[in-house]
Amino acid sequence: MVRYEQLKSHEVSRLRAIRLRALQDAPDAFGTTFEESRARTDDDWEKQLKELPTFVAVEDGRDLAMVRCTRDQHKADTAWLLSMWVAPEARRARVGSALVDLVVTWARSNGIARLVLDVADWNTAAVALYEFKGFKRNGNVGSLPPPRQHILEHQRELALD
Repeated sequence: MVRYEQLKSHEVSRLRAIRLRALQDAPDAFGTTFEESRARTDDDWEKQLKELPTFVAVEDGRDLAMVRCTRDQHKADTAWLLSMWVAPEARRARVGSALVDLVVTWARSNGIARLVLDVADWNTAAVALYEFKGFKRNGNVGSLPPPRQHILEHQRELALD
């Protein structure tokens, strides 16, 4: 049975482990590389946990999936859904959908009216999930930072009524 938790600021080793696993599994899905993340200090990871609410899916004591969120720096009514990843063995089991729901709940409880995310165009499973959850293309496009600038992504948003 899968349960969902928000990581606390002292759970640095859990965040590091799941984030590095995500970056190894899907290196072209994230702006940060495995090497950049592996080089981070415990203080860097702890800072992330303090600044970015981080939710994980857990089954049999093992973290299987994660998502993070943060307020937009320029628009008080907007937040970002970040770092979504589901382990291969947990895909197509509604884990990603539940994690999106946790971010939506967090956003609503924090007075957020709009959630935004970036998704790689090639990531059809993620695009389908976000479409199913109501995220619509907003016309903004871009690419990952070097050295993966060839990977195109588009932005989606969800209005929280």
